[in-house]
Amino acid sequence: MKELAGKVALVTGGSRGIGAAIARQLAQDGAAVALTYVSAAEKARAVAKQIDADGGRVLVIEADNADPGAVTAAVEQTVRELGRIDILVNNAGIFAGGPLEKMTLEQVDRTLAVDVRAVFLASQAAARHMSGDGRIITIGSALAERVPGPGMTLYAMCKSALTGLTKGLARDLGPRGITATVVHGGLIDTDMNPADGPGAGLSAVTALGHYGIAGDIAATVAHLAGDGGRYVSGTAITVDGGFAA
Repeated sequence: MKELAGKVALVTGGSRGIGAAIARQLAQDGAAVALTYVSAAEKARAVAKQIDADGGRVLVIEADNADPGAVTAAVEQTVRELGRIDILVNNAGIFAGGPLEKMTLEQVDRTLAVDVRAVFLASQAAARHMSGDGRIITIGSALAERVPGPGMTLYAMCKSALTGLTKGLARDLGPRGITATVVHGGLIDTDMNPADGPGAGLSAVTALGHYGIAGDIAATVAHLAGDGGRYVSGTAITVDGGFAA
């Protein structure tokens, strides 16, 4: 029997990149998986088609993390159509960078809404349905631990907030047997941050000297979602090839 058989997971932002890798990995490990998307409908359907072809159970939900109603509705739809929720992976996020003096209030508000508020709301909604052994896993960023240059203040602030949020969730939900962790990813080769793109030079900043792949994050999430994560809570795990070393 697969380790996550009988479990239900919701992965926000699961249509591409890290989110898609996480959705596929959890499905391979036996979980029924719901995944959300905003605009990449075709990519979301492609991920679902692969999961379905491999014998998994999958639900695709259109939900914008900037909309608080959509965030909680995605949790409720997961429970309604898949019967429960055991694992929440807060993966959806956006990046707004640039000179500090030029950041607009709109950029600040939207980034906070998607990268922080939505995580709180999804976790709150999921916790209402979780029983013992539930898992809340949030995808952060190594920029919460090290900012190697200018132009990333807003994003670093938002990702740093996730560490405090996770510690609070761990204390609130620990008595019920629910764990909360944050995975701070480093330089990961995705279509949004390709290894041969503008940030390629940052590879030299890592201890290993190269980008990671989405599967590196997915493997850590799968570990935390499974038996290996049952005594891990209120902490951050960094998967960054030594970026913050």
